[in-house]
Amino acid sequence: MSSDDRADGLAGDLISRTDDQLADLFALRPDLASPPPQGSRVLAQRALSAASVALAGERLDLLDIAVLEVIISAGPPAAATVSASSVLDALSDRAGHDDILERIAHLRRLALIWGPDDALHVAGNATSALPWRGLHLTGPLAHVTPEDLRSRLDALDERQRELLAALSRGPALGRSRDAAPDADPQSPVARLIADGLLARIDHQTVELPAQSGQLLRGEPALRTDTLARPVPDDSSAPRRFSARDIDAAGGGEALELIRHATTVLRALGSAPAAILRSGALGVRELRRLSKTTGLDQPRLALIVELLGHARLIDSGFPDPPPAGDTGEHAFAPTTTSDTWLHQPPERQWHTLLEAWLTMPRNAWQVGEPDRDGTTIPALSAEIYDSHAPTVRRTILTALRRTAPATPVSVAGLVATLGWDHPHQMRRLTSRVVGATLDEARAVGVVGHHALTTVGRAVLDADPADDDSAVLAAMRKALPAPVDHFLTQADLTITVPGPMTAELAEQVELVADLESGGAASVYRISEDSVRRALDAGRSSSELITMFTTHSRTPVPQSLTYLIEDVARRHGALRVGIASSFIRCEDAATLAAVLRSDATERLALRALAPTVAVSPSEIRDVLDVLRAAGFAPAGEDSAGELVDMRDRGSRVATNRARRHPAAAPRRAALGPDQIAAVVGRVRSGDRAAVATPAAGPASASVRATGGGEPTTALIRLALRANRKLRVGYVDAHGSASRHVVSPQTLGAGQLIGIEDGTDDEQRFSLHRITSVELLDG
Repeated sequence: MSSDDRADGLAGDLISRTDDQLADLFALRPDLASPPPQGSRVLAQRALSAASVALAGERLDLLDIAVLEVIISAGPPAAATVSASSVLDALSDRAGHDDILERIAHLRRLALIWGPDDALHVAGNATSALPWRGLHLTGPLAHVTPEDLRSRLDALDERQRELLAALSRGPALGRSRDAAPDADPQSPVARLIADGLLARIDHQTVELPAQSGQLLRGEPALRTDTLARPVPDDSSAPRRFSARDIDAAGGGEALELIRHATTVLRALGSAPAAILRSGALGVRELRRLSKTTGLDQPRLALIVELLGHARLIDSGFPDPPPAGDTGEHAFAPTTTSDTWLHQPPERQWHTLLEAWLTMPRNAWQVGEPDRDGTTIPALSAEIYDSHAPTVRRTILTALRRTAPATPVSVAGLVATLGWDHPHQMRRLTSRVVGATLDEARAVGVVGHHALTTVGRAVLDADPADDDSAVLAAMRKALPAPVDHFLTQADLTITVPGPMTAELAEQVELVADLESGGAASVYRISEDSVRRALDAGRSSSELITMFTTHSRTPVPQSLTYLIEDVARRHGALRVGIASSFIRCEDAATLAAVLRSDATERLALRALAPTVAVSPSEIRDVLDVLRAAGFAPAGEDSAGELVDMRDRGSRVATNRARRHPAAAPRRAALGPDQIAAVVGRVRSGDRAAVATPAAGPASASVRATGGGEPTTALIRLALRANRKLRVGYVDAHGSASRHVVSPQTLGAGQLIGIEDGTDDEQRFSLHRITSVELLDG
């Protein structure tokens, strides 16, 4: 069957489809709609092209591929037809009757096959839809179990194993003169072909079947002895965790992620990280951050990548410059991070989760060696992967298909993904799936090896809608905030859960975090109490806060500590002159002037209670505290000011560091599909319309604009005849229409499209041809 015959056959099938069926085809294969095809013949030719068939093949699962292989392999190429009953006979031992019929219907919807059940036709480029070149699901290994295949591979000699191992690591296709049918039957390639472990593509090309390649790479083997979809979970195993437990685990992980992200932001604010020449965050800086934050490097790499993609950290000139600033760009928190730090937990979680879902990077590759053996740094171009967001959603969608609270193993998930997406088997490996699940667990959408309610809400969310449903699921998953703590005699406080925003601000001001988790422990020290006093809190306010929120009696030692620090705090006042020091107690100021701080700060006494220094106010405070004094900062009005270091910030850089991936063709909306279907139907009607018979062709046809076109239109208006109009729209798209002209004026032809009640307007200067039709 020639390509023209196939196009004619498919065009006839498309013409017989209803508008809804044609719209379904465009929804499944949106590439066929751009530009809008001018009739079913053009649509058929486009649908049969190798590139379009390959795109359609990405939608096929393993049973779809098996049905397509049977139809491709059955019958001589000249006929290229097979009956549905033949397909059922060929696959009935490996798949259910209804499932096979469903796949035949699916391939029909995709226009990869067409015709009646007793004579199914297949596209000439149908092999482009397969994930491999050979027909492996109907080949020698089709009925072999993974265990038997493993035994065959183990029985190979060293040379044969080397050949197969080389193909398993790289492209599955290889070239050899021993692939010819008349080659030496004792050569390794010929023996592997005879054993079915290699497939002959042509006289010089062989292909390694996917099943063999997976086993050689240590992956779960694709089962072809049965074509039923694998079940990724063990339904017979007892479920140890309920859905509530899984959601609680996800919420706990999210709180840890938020806390660790906050820690990293503060660490980078205090000491921005240097940038490599490549624009990445170097391994040395990552180790320094790991030591500062107490996070291991894989966890730190994920958080840095999330913060970078969410633009909570970026490169730029830190403001204010940190100590030892080199005047060069560095990684530091952006001004946007201050907003994120003050948002409620569910908003913070949503920002980080959205960053993970859309981040075109693989954070789990940070720290691994690249091709040259160099360790891959964070925020580098080496881990850029435009397919990463699609891979994450594909993996989560496979989890979404399992029952709630059902744990799934990596091996089971890999097997299921290989069945659902045969074209992606080389990408969806155990390593990729395992690393993605680890990250999903870290961002709180997977808990106890199952998808959480938040994960399901994210996958079900419509991008056009707001995030209220996802945020509601997050609020429900997060532990309820507490407004109390337990004060211990060793000057520690234990917080049994996440704190309310008001309490967290007060506790973090007066105490330092000692250990995080579901129950956090904070330690109170002289420095932490002084920090609270510097921020304007009084000793009575601090004692009242502890008395109000502590569920245990406030230890007397804590009260003594607060009162003792408050008694000494603020006896010295430091202002701006560059800096001045004033003290109500002349003896205290005299002690300062006798200390080593006088020389370091170049202090000069102006009065028994006043001294000045050329140093900055923050330097004066730090030196006096190091000398054992307890100064406090004040403004020009004598009021205490909060001198806590807020850290450096950089302006948010909206430009992407790496080029964006080529956008995938977006799904067509209902209105767009309806317009394309209308264009196809219009082209079909124009193709079969019969021109009017006349004494000369010029009397019934005019090409281009001008007087002949206008005259023919006026003739059609007087005679109440239809016209076939050739037209080029403003986008340069050519089309033909059969219309009943209504009016002509103002440089436009207004007519009713044949077969519809739609009124069309045609600018005369865009009309390329006009034909007078019969009837």
